[in-house]
Amino acid sequence: MTSRAVLAAVVLLMAGAGPAAVPAVATASPVAAPRAAAAGDGPALGVDATTGRRAIDPHIYGMNFADESLAAELRLPVRRWGGNATTRYNYKLDAYNAGADWYFENLYYNNDTAKLPDGSEADKFVEQNRRTGTDTVMTVPMTGWTTAARNSACGFSIAKYGAQQGSDAQWRPDCGNGVKTDGTKVTGNDPAETSTAIGADFTKGWVQYLDKTYGTANDGGVRFYNLDNEPDLWWSTHRDVHPTGPGYDEIRDTTYATAAAVKDADPAAQTLGPVGWGFNSLVYSGLDQKTCGEQGGDCWSNPPDRAAHGGVQFAPWYLQQMKAYEQAHGRRILDYFDEHIYPQQSGVFGGSDDAATQALRLRSTRQLWDPTYVDESWINQAVQFIPRMRSLVDTDYPGTKLAITEYNWGALDKIDGGLAQADVLGIFGREGLDLATLWDPPKSTDPGAFAFRMYRNYDGNGGSFGDTSVHAASADQDKLAVYAAERSSDHALTVIVVNKTTGDLTAPVSVTGRTAPASAAQVYRYGQDDTTAIKHLADQPVSGGAFTATFPAYSVTEYVLPAGSSTATPPSAPGTPTATSVGTDRATLNWTASTAGSSPVASYQVYSGGPATTAPVATVDAPTTSATVTGLSPSTAYTFRVVAKDTAGRSSPPSSALRVTTAAAPASACTVDYRVTNDWGTGFTATVTVTNKGAALNGWRLGFTFTGNQKVTQGWNGTWSQSGTAVTVKDAGWNAALGTGASVGVGFNGAYTGTNAVPQDFTLNGKSCTAPGTAAAVRVTAAVGHAPGRHAVR
Repeated sequence: MTSRAVLAAVVLLMAGAGPAAVPAVATASPVAAPRAAAAGDGPALGVDATTGRRAIDPHIYGMNFADESLAAELRLPVRRWGGNATTRYNYKLDAYNAGADWYFENLYYNNDTAKLPDGSEADKFVEQNRRTGTDTVMTVPMTGWTTAARNSACGFSIAKYGAQQGSDAQWRPDCGNGVKTDGTKVTGNDPAETSTAIGADFTKGWVQYLDKTYGTANDGGVRFYNLDNEPDLWWSTHRDVHPTGPGYDEIRDTTYATAAAVKDADPAAQTLGPVGWGFNSLVYSGLDQKTCGEQGGDCWSNPPDRAAHGGVQFAPWYLQQMKAYEQAHGRRILDYFDEHIYPQQSGVFGGSDDAATQALRLRSTRQLWDPTYVDESWINQAVQFIPRMRSLVDTDYPGTKLAITEYNWGALDKIDGGLAQADVLGIFGREGLDLATLWDPPKSTDPGAFAFRMYRNYDGNGGSFGDTSVHAASADQDKLAVYAAERSSDHALTVIVVNKTTGDLTAPVSVTGRTAPASAAQVYRYGQDDTTAIKHLADQPVSGGAFTATFPAYSVTEYVLPAGSSTATPPSAPGTPTATSVGTDRATLNWTASTAGSSPVASYQVYSGGPATTAPVATVDAPTTSATVTGLSPSTAYTFRVVAKDTAGRSSPPSSALRVTTAAAPASACTVDYRVTNDWGTGFTATVTVTNKGAALNGWRLGFTFTGNQKVTQGWNGTWSQSGTAVTVKDAGWNAALGTGASVGVGFNGAYTGTNAVPQDFTLNGKSCTAPGTAAAVRVTAAVGHAPGRHAVR
């Protein structure tokens, strides 16, 4: 990233600067400061500790280049050596090239050169992490180049390549920005002026050195390796050595070589790729981004590199190639699917902090998960970044974890930026992200740092948010965002509420699913009233698992509800499901039974989306360990997981995922659209629209079968009859003619008890019809690529 990597260089060069003092946690009265108006009615908040249970990986609370004091205080789980300045870092020389971030200049660290590579800046980075118990993400090169010398060389010498629009006038006046005075790019420069060619052996040698110096990944050494940084932007950020955008094949081949080199040197090390810059990285290769940026127009909808690879968007193709490598070689070389995300909405990542930008910043976090939020930028579609990444992995390379090694919602030094950061961390845990590192860490005194403290050290004594996410819901997440998790160390339930509005809100809070409900909750709060400390307030009384509280404007409140006198455990995760029968519209799944925890297993629920945020598509009572999911679409891929629920209502962790693709539909005589237009619990109104795909008919008969105990009580637009579960509708005479491609609609009222399931086995004059699937499956809408906006954040 252009503007951000300069910051990386500054952070690296300034390593050793003293951190600011860490503010203490304050103990305060629960009485809020006087406000101009009474608190408004806030949305209802609900927490259910028995459902939506999902382990929270502590690696989501990571940062890039955090200073040692803050890392120690937060018990920072992971810290990344990343950014554009690391792409050409030479561990043997302790030098790097800044690329487009700073006039393509070679820079170096002032460490003892006599002992190199010992004592390099990278070594010091690892050593700090070892002192604070922090895992390391180390970025390794893939451009094919590394810095050639500890010198003052630069990629675009003005003396050699002519006058340029910008130069490092203060420090190295001969170093230009690579853009001629007429606005065209300097071309034909010699990469060897700053850099030297390398291959995967260079990376292998570095990993071997790190293993020898600090131990392997399983012995306290470097655990994670980023496969370079934002390679789809090399044509811009490192155009002095890589002026063309890397295409599909180049990224595949360099990933194969580099990741294999890492695994050869340390089989336990974990790799992260492709480390793209943002949303467009899911859609386009770097070659297509450069080509379409130059050509514009229809190129963005039909980019040439994609067309040469079967029309498959870049991210799914990349994951497919990583899976193919494992199948061919018997080992996994990609452990994390890693993409960066920066909010593209105007002013959000930048320094803007007017009232409109604050509101935009706080609602734009919804792009991480919400299918109803249309991104308010040039992207202009539902992003659903984490569910989208998971869908890609589930489809194209199951078992790959998810990482976001750069993100930043801006204004970390302002209260609204701190609230956005707290919201993002809650989303990461609830949505099941596996690793994240904030770019450009906040100062210790910034609200952004306090956002991390609310999750990692809210009381100054290591008090932390729970490590098993549980279901938490707000009637309006844009006003009061809520997240909850159970802590394994003491089984306390922790609940975080973020008031994202500028007014106080009073809201009811209900907590269910606890074996021994707490009578009071500890309360910790951080907000605009005092941005220097987290306040420990008076305990909140809880009665019957419920309470009502006022949440001050622009604040984060954390409740800690103790486990009580007894501790209950949920069932274990069911075994990975298998599919024993897959048709065009249904799939039969089987799984190994869960092991009961504190209470017997009562039922199993099958999900096609995330168990924390979607409804089950099938439920069976224990001890049954199979279910048939119906209402699916032909030739469609679905991902299923199974959750066990015990007699006390506690849910198990979800099983591993099963990917199923339904069979292709046979040629049918008709299609059917079945819709329930009203349902009042014991009765319903439904419509059926039939489209004739065969020869023209003069007289028709529609048939279908209920799957429950539904009864037709009244019908129209046809003559209705029912025998058991079988229903028949004959034409009404006036609508008997049904030409090829023509449609006819009928409707009825029905009664039922239990579940009002969708009918099946639709026929027209005895021939099978195709009925589109129902909402049984959760699928993320396909990404649509666009030209990045003029002010795209990259």
